[in-house]
Amino acid sequence: MTDKQKAEQAVRLLEQEYPDAVCSLVYTDPLQLLIATRLAAQCTDKRVNMVTPALFGRFPSAKDFAQAEVAEIEEYIRSCGLYKTKARDISAMCKMLCEQYEGIVPDTIEELTKLPGIGRKTANLVVGDIFGKPAVVVDTHCIRITGRLGFHNVKDAVKIEKILRELLPPEKSNDFCHRLVLHGRAVCQARKPLCEQCCLKNLCRYFASEQKA
Repeated sequence: MTDKQKAEQAVRLLEQEYPDAVCSLVYTDPLQLLIATRLAAQCTDKRVNMVTPALFGRFPSAKDFAQAEVAEIEEYIRSCGLYKTKARDISAMCKMLCEQYEGIVPDTIEELTKLPGIGRKTANLVVGDIFGKPAVVVDTHCIRITGRLGFHNVKDAVKIEKILRELLPPEKSNDFCHRLVLHGRAVCQARKPLCEQCCLKNLCRYFASEQKA
């Protein structure tokens, strides 16, 4: 079986296991997803979802964020960790959106990654979830699970994204990454994966090596 065939089979198995593939961050527009994803760095989605209702209630638009004092943004996101850096990025990002994009979130990875604090992971999430374009969101779950499956042996997110773009059906790639998050939390955990319960075990290089050990 080639890696491409294995990837297509993994897509099908995860679709069966997790039919609902949705982002766990709560948002109502592109800007909210962009900011919520920035807040989620080294923070749980659950915590971000507790913080954002008040944050977005106070700052409903990019213009509102751009005109705010960074210190005020900090107070709303303090519990998310790294809040000073995140508040600075959110302020700068929204100023750039207002100055260069008329307050509208752009729809390409190339433009999104020009924004302060926005890397490829966040850009892919926004492009996939908001604009419905093929996207590969390489987070810790994606890195771990696709590595265990044997698709790569690297940790570099950009390299992994390139590898997965070549293996995954483009129209399935975004939902596949959402399902990897669900699978990583429930089964393929970092410290002690529950291999016997795993729907992917017959495709998995890690499982095969454990069986031989």
